[in-house]
Amino acid sequence: MDVDLSPKLAKKVYGENGGQYFAWCPSDLKMLGEGNIGASKLALERHGFALPRYSDSSKVAYVLQGSGVAGIVLPEKEEKVIAIRKGDAIAIPFGVISWWYNNYDMELVVLFLGETSKAHKPGQFTDFFLTGSNGQMSGFTTEFVARAWDLEEKVAKLLVEKQSGIGIVKLAETFMMPEPKPEDRKDMVLNCEEAPLDVDVKNGGRVVVLNTKNLPLVGEVGLGADLVKLDGGAMCSPGFSCDSALQVTYVVRGSGRVQVVGVDGKRVLETTLKAGNLFIVPRFFVVSKIADPDGMEWFSIISTPNPIFTNLAGKTGIWKGLSSKVLEAALNIPSDAEQQFRSKRNLDAVFFPPPN
Repeated sequence: MDVDLSPKLAKKVYGENGGQYFAWCPSDLKMLGEGNIGASKLALERHGFALPRYSDSSKVAYVLQGSGVAGIVLPEKEEKVIAIRKGDAIAIPFGVISWWYNNYDMELVVLFLGETSKAHKPGQFTDFFLTGSNGQMSGFTTEFVARAWDLEEKVAKLLVEKQSGIGIVKLAETFMMPEPKPEDRKDMVLNCEEAPLDVDVKNGGRVVVLNTKNLPLVGEVGLGADLVKLDGGAMCSPGFSCDSALQVTYVVRGSGRVQVVGVDGKRVLETTLKAGNLFIVPRFFVVSKIADPDGMEWFSIISTPNPIFTNLAGKTGIWKGLSSKVLEAALNIPSDAEQQFRSKRNLDAVFFPPPN
């Protein structure tokens, strides 16, 4: 497999007044198309309103920065108006209508990662807007709008002609959007900053895993996800997804080094990751990371709702399951070297604190 796995930054697609929309393109990051994965990012200014839309792809949204309001309309159900904040993860099945609004001074930034197996373009989200100059309402003639909604012709003409803005608009400060309802967060949102930790290693790192237990909608989306915080100088054990899942990783904060080893023991990636980078680990490839002194944080999706990972090192590493003689023969080392190899990392799992 000879594919460029170098991490990439997103590029602006549209937006001026009210905010901007960015995306990663399969022509720049070919693994997006090959793995049927899409990735994009929405940044809204104060009073910025991302118009109602539905997508041809299932996604997990993750709030990178700020606070605001999201509207979600599941099929044949009432609109849920949800207060969102940094660390929130929301599963959005394809075809579900959503809108996003920033009612605070700080910029609201939302990351979208998803799968594009049913999309029009592999490796790319296509959003279908209900309103705006590129929305369905502006696409129909006045006659069809009047007939469909039983409107007077002048009202239908107003609806067709008043559509403006592409994807994002800025609302007047006096305009009152719907108030979020606390009960609407139930089963719709998981805040990864506040959720119970699935892994917690002192001076090593912490993990929160999204799955069907803590966020049921990820079952409909068909994706799992996790938020990982790696402490300064700590290492994430070499490991791979043993259930044929792709790992798509966005670096939220900090920086660090990464190595990926693929078929025939070939190191296919060795580089430095920085905030804003997106990179993809192919199925069964082994990946390991070491954080720089200030640490590194990343959010990932995995192309299965309940992923299973296998670690090569640490107390749960697969080497621990092999007998001494098999290790000696396989590694071609003497018994004393095998004993040292086996005796190390008996207490550490997943994350390894920096050496003293």
